[in-house]
Amino acid sequence: MTSVSPSSDLKKKMAAVSSWDLKEIKRDILKAQIDCSKRGLHHSVKWMAELSHSLSQIKAKDLLPNVEEPEDFLSELEQYTLAKSYFDLSEYRRAAFFVQDCRSDKAYFLHMYSLYKAGAKKALEDAVEPIEAHCNKDNDYLKDLRSDLDKKYKADELDGFCLYLYGVVLKKLDLMKEALDVLVKAIQVEPLHWGAWQELSLIIPDREMLNNLELPDHWLKQFFLGQTYLELQIIDEALKIYQDLINNGFSNSTYVKAQMALVHHHNTDVDSAMKAFADLQKVDPYRLENMDIYSNLLYIKNMRVELACLAHHCCDIDNYKTETCCIIGNYYSLRGQHEKGVLYFQRALKLNPNYLSAWTLMGHEYMELKNTNAAIQSYRTATEVNPRDYRAWYGLGQTYEILKMYSYCLYYYMKAQVLRPNDSRMVMALGEVYEKLDRLQEAKKCYWKAHALGDMEGLALIKLARLFERLGEDDQAAAAFTEYLSEVERRGVYSTEDQSSAYRFLANYHLKRGNLEEAFFAAQKCTEYDETKEEGKALLREISRRESTKPGIRNDPESASGGPYSISGCSTPVLRQVTMNLFASQIDKE
Repeated sequence: MTSVSPSSDLKKKMAAVSSWDLKEIKRDILKAQIDCSKRGLHHSVKWMAELSHSLSQIKAKDLLPNVEEPEDFLSELEQYTLAKSYFDLSEYRRAAFFVQDCRSDKAYFLHMYSLYKAGAKKALEDAVEPIEAHCNKDNDYLKDLRSDLDKKYKADELDGFCLYLYGVVLKKLDLMKEALDVLVKAIQVEPLHWGAWQELSLIIPDREMLNNLELPDHWLKQFFLGQTYLELQIIDEALKIYQDLINNGFSNSTYVKAQMALVHHHNTDVDSAMKAFADLQKVDPYRLENMDIYSNLLYIKNMRVELACLAHHCCDIDNYKTETCCIIGNYYSLRGQHEKGVLYFQRALKLNPNYLSAWTLMGHEYMELKNTNAAIQSYRTATEVNPRDYRAWYGLGQTYEILKMYSYCLYYYMKAQVLRPNDSRMVMALGEVYEKLDRLQEAKKCYWKAHALGDMEGLALIKLARLFERLGEDDQAAAAFTEYLSEVERRGVYSTEDQSSAYRFLANYHLKRGNLEEAFFAAQKCTEYDETKEEGKALLREISRRESTKPGIRNDPESASGGPYSISGCSTPVLRQVTMNLFASQIDKE
């Protein structure tokens, strides 16, 4: 296997997309729809149908493939047709029975897939609680399937679809390395099966592994790369790929529109994500996929009316879908009815025990209810469903922080930060824990890095300044406090407690160094806050006393309230700018 550097690889991908023949792609899509439909792979059929609809400018009637079935399949057509009718009605055991003696590839796949679906259905029905369904150890049906498929795999008798099923079985048995190899082979044999690309995307642990995979140079690879980059939190490259797909014929694809909304969501661009979801709803008003993510955004923005409308709309579409239950759970959570929120997230998990979003959201609800044991269990299960979900790791860190188990919470925050290296919130959480563990040098580095990453919460500088103050590093503290006050003016987000403490420190700092003009300004600002008003007045008197002792300055008591440094009407800090490089360089050295 050869590795391709990310930059050159991306250029090749973009060039490949721009040279696509959309007519040939449409022909491939129609063929894939037929092949997947015959095997009961309904999700892949739906995905391909949506993609085909986005290319509606290319008419399908002249592109329909002439399908010539092999002789062995035609000889078993009656058994296959009967079994397929039972499969479509979810009578999986019955379907498997009627094709158990068939030998054609399609009939064999239907037999094995029916057994897989029957086993999964029984495991779900037997589980009393969602956690039991997820952790069900009664997987004998998977072991039996693996045994049968492995014999044919070693004899090289599996087609692309059976290889896909074998890969899924291995994945369910937590044999990830074997599953990855088999799914890659399934894609090489049958590159038009989107389900195989999707399953592979979910088990790639990092970018290095992705770059080393030997995948066919097929147009579906671009959709796969976009999804995988999104899963790996490589947001910029995912955005480039989806933007290029939009520019090269797939601007009407609801799948691409939804993925773009998710890109904005993962990029913490809430407004752009909400607009993208709203636009998606207009073109696909009865869509439920991804609408639970939309409800999360409405929750974050505290848009109760819009969230209620979304919940009612989704209930009208289908009451018994995981997405609908999660949306209703979010609605009750926003209303403060956390018990009802838990109830609906449990309903979602009863329908689908592997639904990641529901596990994470249920953990949040248990945290609101102060039920830390249940919260930990929910978050842990979320990490098992998808180890790359930073929200679950972050939730575990928060839970252990509440329990004052700081070594544990440090471990989980580190996990979250590795998954979201450019998210200032993860770095801030690490800094706060380091500070509680008295590992102050690590805390300093974290606060500085959070500031360099944009500091979404606006707390990095004030915490860094207080840490410098605590360590007696006054020059660095003054630089950080000064920059913090400038940042507050730029952002327009005010905290009286933080600002008053910043001005108090700066007033004392400049007074000690004889910078009376800067000390006067900071002390006068102190008088504007209840927390520091009296101290500010005392500092002004001291500044006035020192000023009056200078040669040529008369003793004027009014100077304490307006003397030579009166700047009434001025609201912009004119404090001496202590360079930020002063503490940035020190942190870099450490």
